[in-house]
Amino acid sequence: MTRIYIAIAALVALSGWSNAASIVNSDAEARTVIVTEGDSQQELSLAAGQAADFCPNGCFVSLEGERETLLGSETVEISGGRMRIR
Repeated sequence: MTRIYIAIAALVALSGWSNAASIVNSDAEARTVIVTEGDSQQELSLAAGQAADFCPNGCFVSLEGERETLLGSETVEISGGRMRIR
């Protein structure tokens, strides 16, 4: 019985990581996005071709006047200086 609880706890813990949004900068130059989670605001700098996981609990992400709402499971691609949400 204890093994079942441990297995369930492990699955719940691992599933939290899979729910984070991801972002990839497909541009040839570095880009910086503003990530707003609750009252906290951070800059996330991405070099050309760099990818990152962020925003596990939902947030707003801004790039050069664009602002998108994320739930935490999306993939954001930066291409041509614009964001695309998948």
